[in-house]
Amino acid sequence: MSTENEGTAVPPAPSAPPVPVDTSAASTPPEQAVAPGAGHADPQQGTAHPQGPGTFQGDAPTATLPPGAPENAAPAPEAGAWPPPPPTTPPYGTGGEGASSPYAGAGDAGSGAYGSGGEGGPGDVWGSSYQQPAPRPKSGGRGGLVAAVLVAALIAGGVGGGIGYWAADRNDDSSDSTTVSASQSGGDLKRDAGTIANVAATALPSTVTIEAEGSNGEGGTGTGFVFDTQGHILTNNHVVAQAVESGKLSATFSNGKKYGAEVVGHAQGYDVAVIKLKNAPDNLKPLPLGNSEKIAVGDSTIAIGAPFGLSNTVTTGIISAKNRPVASSDGSSSSKASYMSALQTDASINPGNSGGPLLDAKGAVIGINSAIQSSSGGMGGTSQSGSIGLGFAIPINQAKTVAQQLIKTGKPVYPVIGASVSLEEGTGAKITENGASGDAVTPNGPADKAGLKPGDVITKLDDRVIDSGPTLIGEIWTHQPGDKVKLTYTRDGKQGTAEVTLGQREGDS
Repeated sequence: MSTENEGTAVPPAPSAPPVPVDTSAASTPPEQAVAPGAGHADPQQGTAHPQGPGTFQGDAPTATLPPGAPENAAPAPEAGAWPPPPPTTPPYGTGGEGASSPYAGAGDAGSGAYGSGGEGGPGDVWGSSYQQPAPRPKSGGRGGLVAAVLVAALIAGGVGGGIGYWAADRNDDSSDSTTVSASQSGGDLKRDAGTIANVAATALPSTVTIEAEGSNGEGGTGTGFVFDTQGHILTNNHVVAQAVESGKLSATFSNGKKYGAEVVGHAQGYDVAVIKLKNAPDNLKPLPLGNSEKIAVGDSTIAIGAPFGLSNTVTTGIISAKNRPVASSDGSSSSKASYMSALQTDASINPGNSGGPLLDAKGAVIGINSAIQSSSGGMGGTSQSGSIGLGFAIPINQAKTVAQQLIKTGKPVYPVIGASVSLEEGTGAKITENGASGDAVTPNGPADKAGLKPGDVITKLDDRVIDSGPTLIGEIWTHQPGDKVKLTYTRDGKQGTAEVTLGQREGDS
């Protein structure tokens, strides 16, 4: 399987609901105006691709402007009109995260038989960040459509509220009323610990919306969460990749406070990154980290992120499966695949969710939302689609180890067996034959010392079945350098086993 990352071009969207501004006259840019009957075009998103060889109407009422009013001033309501016109509502744009390999995560696309999403690329889609395209013509756009829907909802709410109050007032004067009033309004109810509302209320203040912009002006949006009290934020590599070398990086909390940030370290292979807030506040509350090894299929999950740019969105589901082999990349020509043995969840994850926390029923982080399986297929596809109930998260046990290494040295460390394997799908992970690029089995390396040879097909790692090269890589990377693993392999039709002490590789190569 493979997934794509969410990280392709999309219209800009606010990182939080708009805050009313006290001005004498509201103005709406012409680009955001919605004309009756105007159509819209969906933004592009990385699409998932199957695994394969590799190296995520009606007219609206009109109003006129009073004489002398500014050109962009909102039209004044007609005298005596009811209900009064709704306030100007800015459109919410939709965004998506970059595409990635077979599994599309909240942002990467990637290569390899099994992929876990990356932004904008073949395979499943990463579900976190999205690229911002050039402004769209005012005749159409999803932002305009959403704005129209929001306005319609506000109008309907206003009319319904007025009529409802009038009816209730009449009923209060009636002696034969059969209505029953609740003792408390919804906002006064106490949410017990463990309820979704309580978990969300506790986790949202420690979850941030990340905006990354490269030196070329291109960028995207994703999610992250507070890792420690020193201001470190844990997220996906594909969320911040464009701002690693140069560019701008910021993190906005659910209360609207925005901080500049810088990349402390990033691991492209793991699709994990750590950023640090500049002038971080003193009252940071890190999210508690759970134990992803203890998770069972069927356990409840809660995902938090900024799908399509809509910050502070909470969705729920369950753990659908564990140890899903996933490979992903951002879909660019220079991108390399990321690999994970992922947690699968049916919680709704979309472009913009990448890097956000996947929580258990008690509010502990059990994973980092990274990829989604897209319903659209094809290498290099540009169709952007949403959640189909197949999301993938990096287990927090692995992400925690990687994050601590990045904070300590700024570079990732990968466990290796010292052998090159084919990324083609098959009945196992085949050690490639020697070629011009060098030895398939590193001389005096872990595999060589264990007696493995080019052409051997590895079918199991300990008790885990290995059906491809990407699956083997993902499983090896759940371990640490120095760990001993038992590899089962076939050679010339005969089965053998070898105990391998994992070596290490520092940095992304």
